[in-house]
Amino acid sequence: MAFRDQTIDAFIRELSSKAPVPGGGGASALVGALSASLTHMVGALTVGKPKYAAVEAEMQDLLKETEALADRFLKLMDEDAEAFEPLAQAYRLPKETEEEKASKAVQMEAALKSAVQPPLEIMETCAKALPLIALCAEKGSVVAVSDAGVAASLCRAALEGASLNVFINTQGMLDRGYAKMLNRRAKELLNQAGTEAEALFRSVAEKLGV
Repeated sequence: MAFRDQTIDAFIRELSSKAPVPGGGGASALVGALSASLTHMVGALTVGKPKYAAVEAEMQDLLKETEALADRFLKLMDEDAEAFEPLAQAYRLPKETEEEKASKAVQMEAALKSAVQPPLEIMETCAKALPLIALCAEKGSVVAVSDAGVAASLCRAALEGASLNVFINTQGMLDRGYAKMLNRRAKELLNQAGTEAEALFRSVAEKLGV
């Protein structure tokens, strides 16, 4: 069963278990989906209100985009688990002989390069979500501005969580050039999107008089 089809209780129990998946990557993707869904909620509370007629078109577009983002995050929960399975198998390969060591190294490298893709995409998806959160925080219904702040906070958590899954995979790569390229991109996203998310949270807090 896909993680998105599980009950909250079932997913939490599986996350709490010794099972290799879901783990930090899947949890980060879920948090991203929660962020996108909250942003969608703010948009839904804004559309159709005469007070916000000037931003009706923007909010209608936002509803479509956030729905797509939430769906992508949910799919990434399973893609992260699927990408980890070959890596888990590679870790279990024997390495007694030189031939076994060489074979394991090749399979580990391929598995690491595959496993790093979903968390990196989670980060990229978080970056795409932030302008929509900003739109809600600035122009959305004032009664839901706190929800925009929560969305920003969750988006940052998803971003940071996914980054650690990128870095742990690049750490073991033999292709250091490729690993450094991925690390650079992840750090760029952390710096740019992370800063944006923090600024959004603070702006909402200021609106609430904090």
